Amino acid sequence: MPRAKSVFPADPLLSEWAGMYQAKSRSPLSVAAYAGDLEVFGAYLAKASPKISPHGKQWPQLASATRSDVIRFLQELLTVRGYSPRAARRKMSALRSFYKFLRKEGKRKDDPTYDIDLPKVQRPLPRVLKEPEVSRLLRSNAGWKTPWLRTRDQAIMELLYGAGIRRAELIGINIQDIDLATRTLRVTGKGSKARLVVFNRTTADAIRKYMNVRPRSSDDALFLSHTKRRLSTRHIWEIFNRIRKVSGVAALASPHTLRHSFATHLLEHGADLVTIKELLGHESLETTRIYTNVSFQHKRRVYDQAHPRDKQRER
Repeated sequence: MPRAKSVFPADPLLSEWAGMYQAKSRSPLSVAAYAGDLEVFGAYLAKASPKISPHGKQWPQLASATRSDVIRFLQELLTVRGYSPRAARRKMSALRSFYKFLRKEGKRKDDPTYDIDLPKVQRPLPRVLKEPEVSRLLRSNAGWKTPWLRTRDQAIMELLYGAGIRRAELIGINIQDIDLATRTLRVTGKGSKARLVVFNRTTADAIRKYMNVRPRSSDDALFLSHTKRRLSTRHIWEIFNRIRKVSGVAALASPHTLRHSFATHLLEHGADLVTIKELLGHESLETTRIYTNVSFQHKRRVYDQAHPRDKQRER
């Protein structure tokens, strides 16, 4: 197997941990990456002088590392080696997994990584399409020869933007989950939590047209593939990408961009954060609050483009 040496390092303690980690259905690449992170820490503790055995490099210092060792290592990653906060956090995840394993196996009484503050990763602002770009997307179709597939794709695009739902939530919708009369929909979000969302009249019309041509199937899924089975998240990505190319919208976008655009546009048109939070299914209002920053950036661009004073200076 490629990279087997990295997955199961020469160090016996690391090898034992790697076997446990892989047994949790982790991919070989994930195990190899974490094992490499632990070897970097081992090299730091040994000052790059490992114990060389006939089987390869070993890092006996790992077993006795202290909390101070971990903190100093983290500081060196950030200030000396130039690691990004995200990369440093990944190495800390490897260390936490390893020392949790040692404690569970009775090889240590403490966990030197416990309660160490991780570097904060600045969350980038989500990509949002302008309203005219969304309109172009929703007016386009992927050019299917089969009429019901064109109608299906139109309904999917309208629902992604009209309800702000995730791809996984969309493919999970069954026929009985939707009520066109009240324009409500029950979806199952992260953590298998169900919530009720609403959608607009345009979306209701698009779904109604699709229901009129939806082929008969033993599958309860609202949206069917050309084989008359439930769609996958990959199908939704492919449908979106085909339509984006046809529409001529050049901006980088994905189905999730329509969710971000849904929230931002609602906020810009007067919806309150608490309502948007409930519609999106967020656990915390802080998660939803990021859209206030996106909305401000949008307003600033519109302001700069529209205010006449700077335009007069450019003449």
